[in-house]
Amino acid sequence: MTSRPVFVLGSFVIACSAKVPRFPRPGEALAADIVTIEPGGKGFNLAIMARRLGMAVDGLLAIGSDLAAGFAAPALARADLPDSLLVTIAGPTGSGVCFTDSRGETSVAIASGVNAAVTRAHIRERAGTIAGSALVMAQFETADAPIAEAFEIAGQASVPTLLNPSPFRTIQPEILQRTSILIVNETEASDLAAAIGHDPASAADPARFVTELAPAITALGPALVVMTRGASGAVAVPRDGEAIIQGGIAVDTVDTLGAGDAFAATLGVGLARKHGLTEALREAAAAGALTTIRHGVFDALPTQAAIVALLARV
Repeated sequence: MTSRPVFVLGSFVIACSAKVPRFPRPGEALAADIVTIEPGGKGFNLAIMARRLGMAVDGLLAIGSDLAAGFAAPALARADLPDSLLVTIAGPTGSGVCFTDSRGETSVAIASGVNAAVTRAHIRERAGTIAGSALVMAQFETADAPIAEAFEIAGQASVPTLLNPSPFRTIQPEILQRTSILIVNETEASDLAAAIGHDPASAADPARFVTELAPAITALGPALVVMTRGASGAVAVPRDGEAIIQGGIAVDTVDTLGAGDAFAATLGVGLARKHGLTEALREAAAAGALTTIRHGVFDALPTQAAIVALLARV
């Protein structure tokens, strides 16, 4: 087991989520069953999950110069994360709004705020920490330039990198070339297929993903491409090796928000700990499933003990 930290190029947002019987129609005011306001952000979620798996965590989370920034330090303390992750930048703290319907499906809108203002210079200030990490994780609530910088520093130090390109935008070649582990959901895989000149429908069929799309992606840089499929599990395709199909783990789902973040962090941590891909995928699937059985994300992200307990029952 590695004693080196995980470095998270994160994002911090104030997340407002509403549980509704169905998604509202245009112009409709809809009564919510419950509204939750909590600290969030994909990068923050990755950091929390890595910590709950027992990893030391370092990284960078940008907060603004507004009242919302005051949520950050107490949130990090609750998550047992160091406040050294925080970088204050003039402007608005990131924010997000989510609707969750009666099936547990989600619809999310994110305003990145100062998460988008992190620069290569901010990353270079953390170069030594990045080079000494077990894994560098990033997501797309952060701009391209700092991700590229962090991944270049990691690559020069032979540190593996993990990218979850969500919310999706075209992945710049310099980032894709330096990505060790790429994790996308089915929608993101379809968008990525179109961006690299392949049939978007190849993401909808796991067999076509394995034989067509994943090899095309690994040829552009990543050593491992994983497509998550919600309750149906995930498909993992290494550049060198056999594809692995991970089935979904059945639970009583109430809210899918954050499940992808739990999956990504757990898979990355498992591989950083030198677990086999099959084992790491199983742990990640369990983490994602457990996240869906509670409302919200902060308190729903599971511990290592909860993952072990679930896997002992399935």
